[in-house]
Amino acid sequence: MSLDFLLEIGSEEIPSWMIPGALEQLRRMDLFGAAPKVDATPRRLVVEASGLPQRTPDQEQVVKGPPVSAGEEAAAGFARKQQASVADLQRAGGYYELHKRIPGRPVREILGERLPGAILGIQWPKTMYWTTKDGPRFIRPIRWIVALLGDEVIPFEIAGIKSGNVTRGHRRLGSSSIPVTIATYESELRKNFVIVSANERRQRIEKDAAALQAKLDPDLLETLTYITEYPTAIRGDFDPTYLDLPAEVLTTVMHRHQKYFSVETAPHTLAPHFISVMNTNGDPEGLVRQGNERVLRARFNDARFFWNFDQKKKLADRVQDLAHVTFQAKLGSYLEKTNRIVALVTELGGNEHAQRAALLSKCDLTTEMVKEFTDLQGIVGGLYAEAQDEPEPVWRAIYEHYKPVSMEDSIPSTREGQIVALADKLDTLRGCFGIGLVPTSSKDPFALRRSAQGVVRILVEARLDYRLCDLASGDLSEFLTERVEYYFREVRGFKYDEVNAVLASGCGTLADVEARLTALAQVRPTENFEPLAASFKRIQNILKQADFHGAGAVDPALLEEGPESDLYHDYQRVRAAAQGASYRSALESIASLRPRVDKFFDKVLVNAPDPKIRANRLTLLNNLLTEFSTIADFSEIVPSGDQK
Repeated sequence: MSLDFLLEIGSEEIPSWMIPGALEQLRRMDLFGAAPKVDATPRRLVVEASGLPQRTPDQEQVVKGPPVSAGEEAAAGFARKQQASVADLQRAGGYYELHKRIPGRPVREILGERLPGAILGIQWPKTMYWTTKDGPRFIRPIRWIVALLGDEVIPFEIAGIKSGNVTRGHRRLGSSSIPVTIATYESELRKNFVIVSANERRQRIEKDAAALQAKLDPDLLETLTYITEYPTAIRGDFDPTYLDLPAEVLTTVMHRHQKYFSVETAPHTLAPHFISVMNTNGDPEGLVRQGNERVLRARFNDARFFWNFDQKKKLADRVQDLAHVTFQAKLGSYLEKTNRIVALVTELGGNEHAQRAALLSKCDLTTEMVKEFTDLQGIVGGLYAEAQDEPEPVWRAIYEHYKPVSMEDSIPSTREGQIVALADKLDTLRGCFGIGLVPTSSKDPFALRRSAQGVVRILVEARLDYRLCDLASGDLSEFLTERVEYYFREVRGFKYDEVNAVLASGCGTLADVEARLTALAQVRPTENFEPLAASFKRIQNILKQADFHGAGAVDPALLEEGPESDLYHDYQRVRAAAQGASYRSALESIASLRPRVDKFFDKVLVNAPDPKIRANRLTLLNNLLTEFSTIADFSEIVPSGDQK
């Protein structure tokens, strides 16, 4: 008979952004072949599964003993050590061995041993002690644990908290002691104002907020899902005069600082309302709404003061103030960084607007607005530059120069912005790598992976004419290449061997890499391509075995009539056709050589006895490989049937 499983780790409120990572780890929990289903609220991590066995099966263990040639005394000693008799031993392959039956164990007992380690083994960005300094660490103090297998409690203890079948409801609206079974767990919590399903809470917030005309922000929606157990949306108002402030400032205050949705009367036109999501079942007297309105009014007053105060000093007059803002201890101030960005923008061929934007790009770090609302850096600089009558190419480049800030974000919309953003990110990468601040699997304090991914996306999507190998060298070059591989594989969906093949064919612009990859993916399904790629790999191996590094022209007089001369003439024809053709057409022409190459290998002895003929044939193969590997290194292509 199979059993159901339930684990609930009850704690103080867990930071919302840490919950998805913890759930992903719990999803990998070993539950004897059963597939875990995970969920969470701010105060609980939940794992459920069906189909667990009552006991593990019996197993047979073979213990190898001494060689038979060692004699009966050695056999007796081995048997005693294994708590067996000589009569229990078997002989196999010239050795004594003992076949031991290991009886299965109750799964409930095994889980009782494993679960404390699985719970405390969750990797968090940071953890805390909550008992003694020698006690266990977790993201927040553990307050209760529900652990059930079928109808029985799985017994274990963590920091004095014993597992049981009693959960807790909503902190203010529910009971603090709720006995549950696996069948009643979710329904009992719902009676106590806890919606266990994050997906249900997300849909509830989305539906209720949309009904109140909220502009749904996906990141805010995710945050609200994991900071509430019983979400309820309400609408509040603010003085329309605040709409004189830029929408970016108002929405940042609402979304990032107060966790309110904004409301729009039309696309990009804010209304004087907001939507907040309470972790309760209602606000009948409007007290929560009034409190939210009061807090938001104070934040908007701060923003208005900062806006007016900052405007008394132009961005250009703030450049020297950057000398007092540290970028990184070993890399100097933001003034030094600014000078490097300006120099790099000039080196990249940026026009006078790009150079001006680079000079002013970090000045908003000295403003009161950015000191209070750090999420607005760059954006505030662009808004202030616009208000101070800087040309549009300048202010827009400043406004967008941090983009893209995520894989979903767009790159800067103008060439000036693209070059300033590229220079800013490259300077950070070069500087950090230069002083040994290289990202590790667990630490990336300067968000270098994000900067590198931004460099890659700008180079590809803006089709900028810079080669990656000219922008970086050494470890940084390898790091950026890894990001290139990730982008084209995981984001753009090209196969790993296609990416390897194109990148192995030499340094070029990433826009050119994209064009070659697109052509390769289009031609790959044709009947001749993969067999020809296999032949190119064979050619590479032949040249390697022959230790052939020669270059030069093939001597037609030494070619044998038939498959060898046919391949040579077709090679000349295809080479001429490929020049100036699109990558796809060139690859299709190259693939058409497949029958000639097959016949050559079938009929021609490459390793001919005559050294001149052998060298000529190796030259032909080398030229074929070299000439047609400029688009992609076909030897990197793995036949579709061999891919895992």
